[in-house]
Parts: sequence; structure tokens; C-alpha cells
Amino acid sequence: MPQLQDNLPELRDIHLPDGVSAFPLAYGWWVIGLSIIGAIVLIKVILYLRRKSKKRYARKLIEAIAEANPVLAAKQASEILRRICVLKYPKAATLYGQDWLDFLHLHCRQKLNEAEAGLLLNAPYMNENAKGYGTKEIKEIKQFCISWIGENL
Repeated sequence: MPQLQDNLPELRDIHLPDGVSAFPLAYGWWVIGLSIIGAIVLIKVILYLRRKSKKRYARKLIEAIAEANPVLAAKQASEILRRICVLKYPKAATLYGQDWLDFLHLHCRQKLNEAEAGLLLNAPYMNENAKGYGTKEIKEIKQFCISWIGENL
């Protein structure tokens, strides 16, 4: 028995292993994290392209307006602006007269002078064969519409 007691100092008490660490992460967690980041980036890109395509489409509509008949052209430009307002500013789509013009000027750095503003406001109610307006006014209205679309879509 003396041998057993001689070995007692060499025996150590039972000790528990270290706890499981969260790091380094397993490969599966990296894949999930990168997938989530990729999905967020993809959604942002898709939303950006959709917004950009609406702007491009509206600009093409404005540019396609024929300048031969100024009253008809102003009427079409006014309709396009209203369509955008239905999409972006639903409450503003019901405005008319000076309130409509003030709303347009409030949301754009470029302003229309009196002749173009009068044509834009009154064109939906005018006879398409009305005289007194020329291509200069339509070019100004189209430029204003393109600027307004660029700032609001």
C-alpha cells in the first residue's frame, strides 16, 4: 500500500472543458449572413431601377409630345404631370387653377412665366384649335415638365 499513497500528489481533480465559443462562426452562418446582405442589395437595386424606369418613361412621353398644336401639347403635358401626381402626391392630383400651379412651382426649382403657366392651366379646358400660342411656349412647358419629373420621380 505504500505505493498508492506515494502517487496521490500526482492525481489532479476533475476539471471541466472550456465553454463552446461563438467565434469563429461556422461556414453556414457566413452563408446565411452573406445571403441576407445580397438580398438587401438586390432589392435596393431593383427598386432603384424601377424608379429610374418610371422617370425615363415619363421623360420619353414628354419628349414625344408634338409641338405642332400648342394647346393639345400643353394638355398632354398637363395630363402627364397629373398622372405622376396620382402616383407620387395623391392629394395634389385634385388641385386645379392657381393651387395646381403653386404646387408645381413648390416642387421644382424652375418656374414658368405667365404665358406658359396660363397655357398649362387652361389647355385642358380650351378648344384644341385655339390660336395665340406658339412652339416657344410648348418648348418651355416641356422643359419645365422634364425638370419637374427629374426632381420628383
